[in-house]
Amino acid sequence: MTDENATYQKAKSGQPLALEKRDTTEDGRRFSPSIGRNKDVVRDAFLRVMPVQGSILEIASGTGEHGAHITAAAPDLAWTYSDIDPVSQASQAAWRDHEGHQRLSGPLTVDTTADHWGDAETQAPWDGLFCANMIHIAPFAAAIGLISGAGRLLRPGGRLLIYGPFARDGDIAPSNARFSEDLKRRDPSWGVRDLDLDILPLAQRAGLELLKVIDMPANNFSVVFEKA
Repeated sequence: MTDENATYQKAKSGQPLALEKRDTTEDGRRFSPSIGRNKDVVRDAFLRVMPVQGSILEIASGTGEHGAHITAAAPDLAWTYSDIDPVSQASQAAWRDHEGHQRLSGPLTVDTTADHWGDAETQAPWDGLFCANMIHIAPFAAAIGLISGAGRLLRPGGRLLIYGPFARDGDIAPSNARFSEDLKRRDPSWGVRDLDLDILPLAQRAGLELLKVIDMPANNFSVVFEKA
């Protein structure tokens, strides 16, 4: 645990959810080294398969960099941040104010394990939901809630994009297996999920169809679902 993340939200185990040092500018924007490495490829995947106009709700928005980066390339897209961590929410608000184009809003407080997502429910239906690097650094209940929430709050034809590491039908890349074991040592409820065995059954129950799986760098995937 680094001093920079001393106030970052912690799991029940006491472990901080931030897995890296995150620097903060004077205006309050936080920067993630991993997002710095992947934001371009995530943006490009998003623009290929997700709505480029309408309303997007980002779940677990973290530093807020993805929303700022994607909306800069999609001038007809309105993006709403959400999180449950006050430090992250402060960074998201700083990115919203820094960009200044009025298409970034929030942050809302959304806990995917809750039955009701507060203001995110009243602003539904959403054209898209986006969630990056959350479900492996959270109890599996967070993934269950994310998928069921997407089924509940997306408009018909709306899409959910989940970015991060996955196993596939029991097969996992060695680097992801090592990462998953490290996560489980930090918190036994964390770990890399199996897309086919863990996530697809949830999606089917929520009325979501698997649309596309995009291979991403470092054994990550962008997984896209569409609501019937």
